[in-house]
Amino acid sequence: MMRAKVYPSESFHLRSDAIAPDKSISHRSAMFAILAEGESRIENFLRAEDTLNTLTIVGHLGAEIYDDGSVITIRSNGIKETPEILDCGNSGTGMRLFCGLLSSAEGHFVLTGDEYLKRRPMKRVTQPLRNIGAKLDGRNNGDLAPLCIRGASLNAFEYESKIASAQVKSAMILAALRSNGVCTFREPELSRDHTERMLAGMGARIEVEGLQTRIWPLEKGLSPLNIRVPADPSSAFFFAVAAAITPGGHTIIEGVTLNPTRIEAFKVLEKMGAEITYTLSDERYEPIGTIEVKYAPLRAVTVEENISWLIDELPALSIAMACAEGKSIVKNAEELRVKESDRIKTVVDNLNLCGIETEEYPDGYAVIGGELKSATLKSYGDHRIAMSFLIAGLKCGTEVEDVECINTSFPNFFELLAQCTKVER
Repeated sequence: MMRAKVYPSESFHLRSDAIAPDKSISHRSAMFAILAEGESRIENFLRAEDTLNTLTIVGHLGAEIYDDGSVITIRSNGIKETPEILDCGNSGTGMRLFCGLLSSAEGHFVLTGDEYLKRRPMKRVTQPLRNIGAKLDGRNNGDLAPLCIRGASLNAFEYESKIASAQVKSAMILAALRSNGVCTFREPELSRDHTERMLAGMGARIEVEGLQTRIWPLEKGLSPLNIRVPADPSSAFFFAVAAAITPGGHTIIEGVTLNPTRIEAFKVLEKMGAEITYTLSDERYEPIGTIEVKYAPLRAVTVEENISWLIDELPALSIAMACAEGKSIVKNAEELRVKESDRIKTVVDNLNLCGIETEEYPDGYAVIGGELKSATLKSYGDHRIAMSFLIAGLKCGTEVEDVECINTSFPNFFELLAQCTKVER
């Protein structure tokens, strides 16, 4: 079991165009290429365990994949039945989206994952898919992987989701593309919208009006993708927090998506007092540009809106809250309970070990800003918990156990962290 130790930093200047490519867009680029007619071209694909598992699955499903180390080319041959077990690794995005994609494909498919993914709830996707005719089952009546899918004809639907989840919405959109009529999906608040943007850019007829998305079934294959995956703002945010909590800290991230549904955590950090500027440079599939963050004293904040836009960044944001003056509160974030770990509990437990007073709620937590203390902490097999508490080390010095999980999303994290402070592994 690998562990890492981070020493306090007095100041740093980090300028990088090497932040990990966006995980969500990398997953979708590989999957959506299966629906295209012709050859899709993907630059800057995230070469991390989760996304490479998705790429492997796409190959098992019959696509021809060529990788020259810089550009990945995918030529679709339609979705083919395979004798292989389709291993999603640690990726809930991969498993849930493949459920939607494969529910109407001809053949029998089995999806599995690692020990952590097998514990995560899948019924939020499997049940609505079953309701429109999908033949899909798994452990605990379809709530836990491994999941078995036998492709079937799917009915048009009007579905109102009780949770704002880009994974649920994406699975239902993918199912709708090969249903027997126009479909409508509604959600309680707008979740991240990469699926709608990318599929519409490939020629799918998708209309978004407020919280409602209408999807027409495909009449032909989609146009192939030609995309350079932008930097992942969820990954960039670790180094935004690093700058925000370190006197003299300064981070410039280039080539990152500025999609409004992806930079909400930066907006919260701004409200806390950090100096942040955004510069737009391109917006073909996604708005892309540069984010610059400078240190400033932080003040407490309450986070209770647009939770689905910053759910992945809340562990890192909790580190900023621990360094802020006053009591910060996170509400309406019960989704944190079913991530790679129970992130409400793991955030609270680790902050307590660092000497920070907290309060735990069913749907969130409170963090009373104070002085972070050096501690040895657990990652709980959760990449975002591991990275968040390594970033805390810039303030107080931390040691985190079981950090191999970082490779699932951010393989060069330690390389960038070493430009900010001393790191031992």
